[in-house]
Amino acid sequence: MRVILAGYNVDSTVIEELKAQALPRDDVTPETLSASYARISRDPRSVDKLRAVARAEVGKARRSNRDIIFKMGHHSVAEHAVFNFDIIGISRLAIEEIEKFRLCSYTEKSQRYIKLEDDHIVPDEIEQAGGSGEFGALIRAQNALYHDLYQRLRPYFFDIHPEMASNPKKHSILNGWAKEDARYVLSLATLGQLGMTLNARSLEHMIRRLASHPLAEIREFNRRIYEPAKEVAPSIILFTEANDYDALTYGELGALAEKIIPSGSSTPGEPVRLVGYTPDADERLIAALLHSTSTESYEACLAGARSLSSDGKRELVKTALGRMEFYDSVLREFEHVDLTFELVVSSTCFAQLKRHRMATLTAQPYDPGLGVAVPPSIEAVGALTEFMEVIDRTEEFHAGLAAGMDRGAEYVLTNAHCKRVLWKTNARELYHFSRLREDATAQWDIRRVASEMTRRAVAKMPMTLLLIGGKDAYPDVYRRVFGRTPDLKPPPH
Repeated sequence: MRVILAGYNVDSTVIEELKAQALPRDDVTPETLSASYARISRDPRSVDKLRAVARAEVGKARRSNRDIIFKMGHHSVAEHAVFNFDIIGISRLAIEEIEKFRLCSYTEKSQRYIKLEDDHIVPDEIEQAGGSGEFGALIRAQNALYHDLYQRLRPYFFDIHPEMASNPKKHSILNGWAKEDARYVLSLATLGQLGMTLNARSLEHMIRRLASHPLAEIREFNRRIYEPAKEVAPSIILFTEANDYDALTYGELGALAEKIIPSGSSTPGEPVRLVGYTPDADERLIAALLHSTSTESYEACLAGARSLSSDGKRELVKTALGRMEFYDSVLREFEHVDLTFELVVSSTCFAQLKRHRMATLTAQPYDPGLGVAVPPSIEAVGALTEFMEVIDRTEEFHAGLAAGMDRGAEYVLTNAHCKRVLWKTNARELYHFSRLREDATAQWDIRRVASEMTRRAVAKMPMTLLLIGGKDAYPDVYRRVFGRTPDLKPPPH
């Protein structure tokens, strides 16, 4: 056996410095990896030899990539080329659109941990509508209250947590709580930054989808990722043009929705609802576990699961979970059990929810009619009236903008404003979600949502979710189920 590290991501500044010190060469491109790996299926030579050939004949490698992707339809070869992007000075609203693409990696500037300045975008749409003056004044009012709230919330958290306040190592946590609650008054126009890593196939998909986006900021972002990628790897970034499918489909569906559903026929309702789930989930999980560990058909395994007593079912599920540490994922068979939730969540909560990209998430636009999420600490420090005054002013301006604009008015809405989302997951991902978002260290807004999701899910599939809960609760949950304390060994290095 030979295992060769064929390549890895290198900072582009290093690449440019190395190129400047070397003779001109055209093989500094990830396309050679795509071309050489594409040949593996039909060329008997070893992979390292195929890479050498691709590096020596870059023009031929590029033609091969185009033929394989365009003529043969094998887009997967583009997945061997990986790109990293620094994305700086982009709005919170735009980041939501970018992070809809699930087969990418993102690390985002946190409004929980970093005290924000007053940086924000003035959207083209609002400027063209003649609203930039009032928009700027409102953003300044939101930002001023953010700074004021932070100054008032910081001593509040130190006062109510004296044991943490006495430990300098805990001060960053208390400061973070003040920042994260103050940010609820900030607009979706607030600037952020992120690092993004994705392969060329996902990049091409992103570019093609965003080319039709209605927001000018997103189209400008799209241009800025397309141009450097196309220069480096023209043979694997091919299908990038705007098209009617992306530009028109949702609008046409929206027009039909207006005819089918009477406007205003629903109310905000409960913030968490379980609207769909696998029937007989516990038995179907057991059937999946039996199927993986036997040679029988699924029908026979399901019949076997249904033949078990309640104690027998519980014992089998306990066997599947008994050796699990809090950092382990439950077995893949748990993915055969599905749940669908409708949630009403704030922008702050949504920013965390969307990071669980293995789930299926679709969302409506932000809707001031759904109300706002108000941190309990805001009321505790006597700032609720000031907070709601800014919210009311924001919603009044938003309503005026929205009446004359298709898109763009939502930039002025805040992190407290809400939207409806449909979130479909499987039991394995729900375990992961709960471990992170029900933990005591999780942000209060999403922790509240996660706890209610878990409560409703457990009522429908108690055995499947036997060990669900936050990381901090895991020892107690395990002890309650197994009657003993888990090992809690650290993850292996």
